[in-house]
This record gives sequence, structure tokens and C-alpha cells, in this order.
Amino acid sequence: MPQLPEEVSKAWDNRNGPIVLVTVDVAGLPNAIYATCVSKFDEDTIVVADNYFDKTQRNILHGSKGAILFITKDNKAFQVKGRLEYHRSGPIYEDMKKWNPAKHPGHAAVSLKIEEVYQGAKKLL
Repeated sequence: MPQLPEEVSKAWDNRNGPIVLVTVDVAGLPNAIYATCVSKFDEDTIVVADNYFDKTQRNILHGSKGAILFITKDNKAFQVKGRLEYHRSGPIYEDMKKWNPAKHPGHAAVSLKIEEVYQGAKKLL
């Protein structure tokens, strides 16, 4: 399974501000949201807490692939693309419940299984 290149893994740890999560609906229309409750589960999985998803949840449940965009503190932009999975139980969900702030509901955990990685326009994976 593809993993984050080491430089991108380090960039993730140095990210600045919220990430952008992009999904696509059944008609092919993109939907982008900001998310702050995010974590790296392992080197091939990034997790976003579903605290208040609406269209995003529908898109994921209908099989949308996704992309996560983030920027580092030194203004380097990265994009990670892959398959999205929706977890209401299991290890990824339980891990999300540990780091998701108690003030948020944490309805589910969305995992992005890494398939492609870019730094700007340069494909890294």
C-alpha cells in the first residue's frame, strides 16, 4: 500500500491551519470543506473526524474518492489523494475518539487511504 513520502510525513507534522477535504457527489460536482480535527493514523492513512458533515458524508457513503490539501508553516502546499472510508466503529474510529476534542460529537472517522501525493504540481507518489 502506498505510504506518505518521508518529506510529506514531516510536512504533515509541520502543517499550518485547517486542511481542505474535497469529495465529489454522484453527479461529479466537487465539494470542499475546511477541517481542523485531523490526524495521521499511520503512514498510509489520514483521518478526519466527522463532526458536522452533511454533503461530505453523503458523498463518502456514495463511494467518492477524496483529496486533502494542506499547507505548512513555511508555506509549502501538499495534496494527498485516495480512497475514502467511513468508520462508525473499529480501530480508526476509536483512535479518532482519543484526539477529537470532547466539545465535538465525533459521529464517525473518515479515513483517506493514500494513493497519490503532490507538492504543488510535482507528483511525489
